[in-house]
Amino acid sequence: MQFGVFTVGDVTVDPTNGRLPSEGERIKAMVAIALKAEEVGLDVFATGEHHNPPFVPSSPTTMLGYIAARTSRLLLSTATTLITTNDPVKIAEDYAMLQHLADGRVDLMMGRGNTGPVYPWFGQDIRNGIPLAINNYDLLRRLWREDVVDWSGKFRTPLQSFTSTPRPLDGVPPFVWHGSIRSPEIAEQAAYYGDGFFANHIFWPKEHTQRMIGLYRQRFAHYGHGSADQAIVGLGGQVFMRRNSQDAVREFRPYFDNAPVYGHGPSLEDFTRETPLTVGSPQQVIDRTLGFREYVGDYQRQLFLMDHAGLPLKTVLEQLDLLGEEVVPVLRREFAALRPAHVPEAPTHASLKAARDAEAAGTGTGAVVEAGADR
Repeated sequence: MQFGVFTVGDVTVDPTNGRLPSEGERIKAMVAIALKAEEVGLDVFATGEHHNPPFVPSSPTTMLGYIAARTSRLLLSTATTLITTNDPVKIAEDYAMLQHLADGRVDLMMGRGNTGPVYPWFGQDIRNGIPLAINNYDLLRRLWREDVVDWSGKFRTPLQSFTSTPRPLDGVPPFVWHGSIRSPEIAEQAAYYGDGFFANHIFWPKEHTQRMIGLYRQRFAHYGHGSADQAIVGLGGQVFMRRNSQDAVREFRPYFDNAPVYGHGPSLEDFTRETPLTVGSPQQVIDRTLGFREYVGDYQRQLFLMDHAGLPLKTVLEQLDLLGEEVVPVLRREFAALRPAHVPEAPTHASLKAARDAEAAGTGTGAVVEAGADR
């Protein structure tokens, strides 16, 4: 199972001292978080994509390319790539380039985004959000899997005898997760292609996440990619830790109360009760995270949001030490012991390439081994 962190890259006032970091400070803090993630033994660093204040990660491939040059093991991902407002041709080229630079340590999470005005900024209409996601992703898959593409559709000019360059590393496209908070159509899309489905899982009660993942698993099996419990699932989550749980609650409360997303709403106590947000000791984080399996089944990727709401970099790095040293080793051991042998690990470039080669040699073991590669 893969463990890591994702960032939304918000530039937010620290409510304890009134200090607002500059955009440059925030960008460099995100890089420091990625480097720390590798240092403490995490598997994944993922950045969001936003084009509006107070967020700074408008160019994920620039950031991830820089991080790739400074790391050797960390898997670099997005949390979200806007499939609705980015040109699929540019996505195909940018992430294939990044894939080569990072020696395959790249995957993507496709999503529609949650900021309405971004659509007209990029010449689109938010009312076409779902059709854009479906049509653009269909084209992106073809660009990565076909050397020469002829294509026409509703939302961009046609392509005639077009070849996207560079071609994917080793002829194996990056693995794709489809991220969604509330859209069953996106769960259906992920299931149709046999791709991964990532439930953000930081705002909604567990029953909502359970329904979304249940739908994805059911449809994954319907399309013949394997059994429902072999579907590729990822979860988000948010934690804040101190060794003493009372200290964690006291320190995190002002950040929660003033957070740009959920601040000035439910109380910290209500939010931690009704959503997966965990504020407490490392053991409480372990227990809560292990409990996710009870309602989503065995899954392949767990990412935590650690740097939201104006938390200073020093505090975030301390959180990563606790996560890497005290929490993740236990979670790895416990999840591995619980996972049945027939449930696959999260796909990587190496595993997808091996599965492709085995399939070509006639020794492959089916679509579950090569998730996402058969459509």
